[in-house]
Amino acid sequence: MEHLDVSKETNNLWIFGYGSLVWRPDFDYKRSKVGFIMGYKRRFWHGDDFYRGNKKRPGRVVTLVDDPETCTWGVAYEVSESQVEVSLRSLHTREVVTGGYMKKTIHFFPKDDRRSPLSALVYIATSDNPSYLGPAPDRDIAAQIALCSGNIGPNLEYLLRLADFMRTCCPEVEDEHLFSIEAAALNSFR
Repeated sequence: MEHLDVSKETNNLWIFGYGSLVWRPDFDYKRSKVGFIMGYKRRFWHGDDFYRGNKKRPGRVVTLVDDPETCTWGVAYEVSESQVEVSLRSLHTREVVTGGYMKKTIHFFPKDDRRSPLSALVYIATSDNPSYLGPAPDRDIAAQIALCSGNIGPNLEYLLRLADFMRTCCPEVEDEHLFSIEAAALNSFR
């Protein structure tokens, strides 16, 4: 197994989620912390033809895009040393094999903790990935999300759960991209 940064105080690994991992981690963890990472913005620029879409009509899910002026909020999960290998195997299938994401180590800043940032693993889909859809107007992204569904449910559910997480756990944060797409998607049903 490749070397990954682990918590300084233990041999535990922190994993940062900014999309579906905020409500559906699907791995055992010791504890979780809401917080943010710097230098990235969350965007619905990645295609999903398995979980939230299909081959004919891929859904749109989030990835991170470099932006030195921005931070992205989400949840970091502390995985105990004994569960790291099993958790990474599960995430590799979910995020890399099926999702097309690559992993990277970043600094995570917990919301309610003023100590030094934690080193955490994050999964990012880059523009050279065949499933990468890239930017589009928010209304077009919303229309695509409203129509798509995959093996675990509608793409709209993904969008609404992510928006709900932000309102519930980070009410002081305005994620303009996310909330604009949510509003446009909900308007398409009126």
